[in-house]
Amino acid sequence: MSTQLKLIGMALIVQKFGGTSVGDADRIRAVADHVARTRAAGNDVVVVVSAMGKFTDDLIHLADQVSPTRPPRELDMLLTAGERISMALVSMALSDCGVESASFTGSQAGIITDTDHTRAKILEMRPDRIREAIDSGLVPVVAGFQGVSTDRDITTLGRGGSDVTAVALAAALHADVCEIYTDVTGVFSADPRVVPKARRLAKVSFDEMMEMAATGGRVLMLRSVEFARRHGVPLHVRSSFTWEPGTWIVEEDPTMEEAIVAAITDDTSEAKLTVDGVPDRPGVAATLFRKLSDRGINVDMIVQNTGTNGLTAISFTVARTDLEAARATCDEVKDEIGAALVTSVEKIGRVSIIGAGMKTSPGVTALMFETLSTHGINIDMISTSSIRISCVVEAEKVADAVRALHTAFGLDAA
Repeated sequence: MSTQLKLIGMALIVQKFGGTSVGDADRIRAVADHVARTRAAGNDVVVVVSAMGKFTDDLIHLADQVSPTRPPRELDMLLTAGERISMALVSMALSDCGVESASFTGSQAGIITDTDHTRAKILEMRPDRIREAIDSGLVPVVAGFQGVSTDRDITTLGRGGSDVTAVALAAALHADVCEIYTDVTGVFSADPRVVPKARRLAKVSFDEMMEMAATGGRVLMLRSVEFARRHGVPLHVRSSFTWEPGTWIVEEDPTMEEAIVAAITDDTSEAKLTVDGVPDRPGVAATLFRKLSDRGINVDMIVQNTGTNGLTAISFTVARTDLEAARATCDEVKDEIGAALVTSVEKIGRVSIIGAGMKTSPGVTALMFETLSTHGINIDMISTSSIRISCVVEAEKVADAVRALHTAFGLDAA
């Protein structure tokens, strides 16, 4: 039985609503009405909500004005207020729709995390109170983005944390689907703001969605997709403004012919560093990247040139927000590893092609490189997986690269 058919009545559905979906009183009433209709169809529903609109950003700005140091424990206590406001308002709106509900904070919902404030990871789910609420006929409304640590402090789950909350609850409750409601109608073959002819995809595999999230896709955060894949939770990305069916993220179906390339993604949020004149011997790269790891700096693409005269160069990319710290770390370790020079480029762009069909289709790499060459776009770095090819290009050329590749791989909407 397909997931879509299974959801016609008598299913347990987790519905997550993002900040734009609950951005004001009218939007909250619309969400409550949709939840009521889902219940009327015979389904059990668990709702997860983000903070209203830009409320979290406003709280961060306020914290900056009050305290440049922003102690992480107190910042978490502050930021969780946004989701608590949303959950209470949605519960009130549900009451006016004739639906009995109860709101729960992350700790009340049994979301147990580690002690890493502002970016905590879920260690355990104890959703006993949520299950009891469902069994008694209530719709639980859970504050996303938050939990309680093993030290009994309030924690937040970092960027995209409400999606992680929703997926974790869906996994713990053995829900039939986790619906992610946002302001777009699904996952597209490229960013529609860059490629007007981008198409909405009816279905994407977990592997494809993970690659898209990791390379610039802005609909779902990587952590939530990883969690869903690990626990086998089908995801359905939909619009809370149209309520139409959107994009399903599910396990890859080996019986179906996959598109060679499903999507083109882009990212201009990274910077590049090069450590030059490095002795070409074992242990040098390990020392460099251990230092970066110890500083909490995440490295993405890495290229090491073939050594000449006993020397080599190591180039890698980091988030632009980490560039200053990464450059300082490289400067510190330069003498230890015997490097001659550290250079950096603040603005780079990455364009990626992604598709499960690439695994069995020769010629994809050649077509990508030929297309970029035809449009005068130089490739600086290359990274690949079995279903992805990423190229670093000039930041100013990214939009042209995405549009050219979208056309070359036949993804333009008719």
